[in-house]
Amino acid sequence: MPTAQQIIDYLNSAILVFDKQLSLLKINTAGEVLFDDSARHLIGKPANKLFFAQAALISELERAIKQGDSFVDRELTLKLPHKNITLNCSVTPILENNQLSSLIVELQQIDRHLRISKEEQLLTQQNASKILMRGVAHEIKNPLGGLRGAAQLLELEDDSLKEYTRIIIEETDRITMLMNKMLGSNKIPNKVKLNIHEPLERVRQLVQAEVNDSIKIHCNYDPSIPELNADKDQLIQAFLNILRNAAQAITGEHGEITIRTRISQQMTIANKCHKLIAKIDIIDNGVGVKPELMQQIFYPMVTGKEDGTGLGLPISQSIINQYGGLIEFSSDEKQTIFSIFLPLGNINGY
Repeated sequence: MPTAQQIIDYLNSAILVFDKQLSLLKINTAGEVLFDDSARHLIGKPANKLFFAQAALISELERAIKQGDSFVDRELTLKLPHKNITLNCSVTPILENNQLSSLIVELQQIDRHLRISKEEQLLTQQNASKILMRGVAHEIKNPLGGLRGAAQLLELEDDSLKEYTRIIIEETDRITMLMNKMLGSNKIPNKVKLNIHEPLERVRQLVQAEVNDSIKIHCNYDPSIPELNADKDQLIQAFLNILRNAAQAITGEHGEITIRTRISQQMTIANKCHKLIAKIDIIDNGVGVKPELMQQIFYPMVTGKEDGTGLGLPISQSIINQYGGLIEFSSDEKQTIFSIFLPLGNINGY
């Protein structure tokens, strides 16, 4: 028969056992992985040393010791020396002879589950956006041709109306161009083998020329990223929309943007697991995304800029989706990060 320690070592959740003074008595293998340390070094440490800067959690553990109550804390952010993780925490007091002898703390890391849930939400949002954008664009484009034609006829009939008909024609053309952006290009992608840094460098040069020296754009590239099959112009459009947004979000002095590329392994996107993913991070120290726009940023016509159309991000997301990829973001008062995930290897089918 396996021992109790052997049984808990088989569990995926981290199991920690504390005594009444909240010193660690036991920890399983998953716990060693979570804290990136061995049981030999961890056992005997007080809870406030293990749960670095988590005063609320320590307070809950102390209450469980005093009152003998169980509790569950969901989506708790645990700050460790080298990383922050999100987990569910379950605490159960152990009684011996009606006296509390120890606490069992179960920690289940849920970062991956939250990411998949967020990804599914983004993909659903993108599909809804596509349907909405195409429906609205078609409904608006249909009468635009008639309006333009009628204005041209009026111009021919009465030259004195030319000033007004010109305004009608120009505004009609402007709206038509906007609708064409919403519908997207009908051109078949010209996929070729390319290095992901080629379109990134082109975009960096374009935006750097636009902002001159007011913003510093840094590059942190991983040269080992393999080539992928893609349409270079499409990727330039997708990257350019995001990099321009980053530049426009910077209003004060000391503006900085970093373009960082890395390889991620074994990542799931749209229920498909990819062995290798190119991750492109565009990081800026601008004003960040407004809290009220956080959940709607990829919807069309949603923008925090006075002169914005709200089409840049939906178009970029649509392009990256064509390659089986996804765009995610995080934003706070210090920095905003837009992360573009592109599957590597054989992506000709996308």
